[in-house]
Amino acid sequence: MTAPQTSVSAGQAERETRRWLERAVIGLNLCPFAKAVHVRGLVHYAVWPEADEAGLVERLLSEAESLLTHAPSARDTTLLIAPNALADFLDFNAFTARAERRLARAGFEGSLQLASFHPRFQFAGSAVDDIGNATNRAPYPTLHLLREASIDRAVEAFPAAEAIYERNIETLTALGAEGWAALNVGPGADAAGGLPESDRGPAVPGVAELPEAADEDEGESKVTGKGRTP
Repeated sequence: MTAPQTSVSAGQAERETRRWLERAVIGLNLCPFAKAVHVRGLVHYAVWPEADEAGLVERLLSEAESLLTHAPSARDTTLLIAPNALADFLDFNAFTARAERRLARAGFEGSLQLASFHPRFQFAGSAVDDIGNATNRAPYPTLHLLREASIDRAVEAFPAAEAIYERNIETLTALGAEGWAALNVGPGADAAGGLPESDRGPAVPGVAELPEAADEDEGESKVTGKGRTP
């Protein structure tokens, strides 16, 4: 297991993940389903600040149980962020497979799906610097719990769901590496603890700006090349 050299606080990890969701996932429309749950405050952010993988599995199971105790109208989906664990993508990929098996054994199969994101995500057969990998690159290792019922409703509302990946590759190719960097959605973008908007990077053509979402109480990412955006 490879761990980051500098510990990242829970607050920083959540702020930077929110920023990535707003500026990249929603701003570039990488996931047409994400904006609705975001603006309605239905995305629950949880942070596992330790490097302990066993503890992360237990936290994932706890978050899965908690998600299903809430009505979808109160909490539709959960992002579990692990900023200080699993910095190596292959380690993270193997961990995600184990986590899926644990969720299934715990009885969540058919109710929840697990997607995952990583700052060093790499599709099988792609180069490390292939811009297409950015579709599944979040600031920190992130496990995404989705309700099966919500996925089904989203697919019904967006019949061309299978075309999302191809469209995302086109979007990112047009944006290019410099455009992606200008979004300023990587780890450390908010290390100062809440940068003012004027210091948060230049506006990027084609990226929709969103208002900050109110706080609430708060794709399967595999080396085989399968991915899901939030």
